[in-house]
Amino acid sequence: MKYIEVEQKFQLLSSPEDLKATLTARGAKSGAASRQVDTYYNAPHRDFLAGSVISEWLRVRIEDEAASLNFKRWYPLEEPVKTHCDEFETTVADAEAVTRLLGALDFTHLTTVDKVREEWIVDGVAVAFDNVAGLGEFIEFEFKGEADTIQEATTKIEEFIAGLGIQLGDRIHAGYPHLTLGIASASA
Repeated sequence: MKYIEVEQKFQLLSSPEDLKATLTARGAKSGAASRQVDTYYNAPHRDFLAGSVISEWLRVRIEDEAASLNFKRWYPLEEPVKTHCDEFETTVADAEAVTRLLGALDFTHLTTVDKVREEWIVDGVAVAFDNVAGLGEFIEFEFKGEADTIQEATTKIEEFIAGLGIQLGDRIHAGYPHLTLGIASASA
């Protein structure tokens, strides 16, 4: 399932330390926390915000000493609750050059999401603790294991979450750019 992302996001109401203890007990490996500054752009040839449901994002991420360019198209396209997305991402050597390139091609800035992320990996699932400036604490579960179908990956995430025995907050059916733009009915 290369180039396909299956994830679920929740508000984090309880202490992240309780969940981290549970992950540690299950043998999870954690990475160092990093600051990610994600700048989202709108395309001049196709307005990502035009439909009743937003299903596409173009992003430049600057993280520590690295940068990447990312495009996501969420499915089902016209449905408010998404199941997965195509995700095309590559590292870039010069984020400023990419930003200038997008500007020269008339891409316009939509919003910036500034967050600190700490990611843990266990049982084929990446668990990301996100502290998003102006929005609060969230947790994302992204399937990174082997699955033949999107439904199989979704089931594995749901079983993983259920097996944690931790109460999470409400499931969020919107991406951080939706939330920063105040587009509550959108999903990604």
